[in-house]
Amino acid sequence: MDSTIALFLAQDGITNGAIYALLGLSLVLVFTVTRVIFIPQGEFVAYGALTLVGLETGVVPGTAYLTLVLGIAAFCVDLVRTPDSRQPRVLITRAVSDLGLPLALLGVSGVVAPANMGPWVNVPLAVALVAPMGAYIYRLAFRPLAQATVLTLLIAAVGVHLVMLGLGLVFFGAEGYRATPFTDVNLSLGVMDLGGQSLWVLGVTAVLIVALWYAFGHTLAGKALRATSINRLGATLVGIPTAQSGLIAFVLAATLGAISGVLIAPITTIFYDSGFLIGLKGFVAAIIGGLVSYPISAAAAILVGLVEAFASFEASSFKEVIVFTIIIPVLLWQSLRSGHVDEEEE
Repeated sequence: MDSTIALFLAQDGITNGAIYALLGLSLVLVFTVTRVIFIPQGEFVAYGALTLVGLETGVVPGTAYLTLVLGIAAFCVDLVRTPDSRQPRVLITRAVSDLGLPLALLGVSGVVAPANMGPWVNVPLAVALVAPMGAYIYRLAFRPLAQATVLTLLIAAVGVHLVMLGLGLVFFGAEGYRATPFTDVNLSLGVMDLGGQSLWVLGVTAVLIVALWYAFGHTLAGKALRATSINRLGATLVGIPTAQSGLIAFVLAATLGAISGVLIAPITTIFYDSGFLIGLKGFVAAIIGGLVSYPISAAAAILVGLVEAFASFEASSFKEVIVFTIIIPVLLWQSLRSGHVDEEEE
């Protein structure tokens, strides 16, 4: 390996690490607010990428129908579980968000897909089709278990992951797809050529991280999420609706996952099950951050990307093993420096 190869590997590692950073931040957000280790985060990546490919090929993506099905299910379940949702005002609001929004997205998809309007239309629509799934999945699977143990929530998350994996196979098939790059522009820096798509990944990731920092520190909803993550009971006592905070956290996670998917769709071939492995690498970054620290998780994601890139050059057959081995010393260190606390005492 010479310096030129090392620079190219570092570029790939930082680009991949930026994606892992978004996923790591999503996992930390969901866990701190709801105590859910969100295993299905990677599925939103695959859904976002494959939805974009479907729009580019002129086909109404399966996520348009899946979002409608989930919206109908959430609407019906709320009618059964929550008597207050049967009041006229609440019923109309629920009908608009659970039925009207998915129907509108399905209608827009039917117009946009055959017209092939380009990435400036397809990308926002792909994200918009996937983002509401976070809210519906939270209401269907996790809100009823809000008071359950972390282990119960983890089992539920694994179940949701398996369901979403199966639905991905049904709606997208077993073939892999790759989207068209957003731009063909390349930036030359000495011996390095930075691809336009890599620049998009780095730029969008930087903008999203700054936007999240601003939202958590300067907006009412962001401060409510922070309060819920710090002390759920205390947030409830001061009037913060923790269930609504969980809903917002899941929507943000689904949105970040979908954005990650559309960013990497032109870089690598995505299959219906590709998101799981990508999400696990974001999970490694979140674990290094203790599932509580956003800055450490973001920095750890870059480290994961660099380790993966250099391991693929030195020992490509073992690169996944090397990446996941990173968390072993971290887990050992965390187990030694913190005492055991029974969940009933938390």
